[in-house]
Amino acid sequence: MYLAEGIRYTGLAYVDLMGLQLGNIACSMDGKKWIKISRAKSEIGVNVPLLSPALAVLEKYSQHQEPTQNDVLFPRVTNQEMNRSLKIIGEICGIRKNLTFHLARHTFATTVTLMNGVPIETISKMLGHTKLTTTMIYAKVTGLKIGMDMELLQQKLDDNKK
Repeated sequence: MYLAEGIRYTGLAYVDLMGLQLGNIACSMDGKKWIKISRAKSEIGVNVPLLSPALAVLEKYSQHQEPTQNDVLFPRVTNQEMNRSLKIIGEICGIRKNLTFHLARHTFATTVTLMNGVPIETISKMLGHTKLTTTMIYAKVTGLKIGMDMELLQQKLDDNKK
């Protein structure tokens, strides 16, 4: 299930995560690690900064092997196997939603990024979308998000009065 965390905190599609190689992990000038890939579906370049939960997943799997630049980082698990496991876990936890590996991509777009103030244009780039309308299918603007945005606006307006 660590792999689902990998998608939830990177937004990568299943096929892209399964093809991830050590050579796809790059260090920026400030020392932070990024995933740099071309999406399997569209061949569009994607650059995603690695958040600490995603780094923990990479470290967990790299402890069991010494990968070379071209070795895939994760063990082969089919999408169907993963979805079956997620369904069982969801039932045990009383989650009524149909959990799938792809749902983690939507979670990244909405809960992890958009709800934490990442602009939708940035999310679109990280997901490898060419059209913002596609990203809008993934990143749902919820009532909570609208409330948070308006609260920020109110704070800015109040600060300008001072």
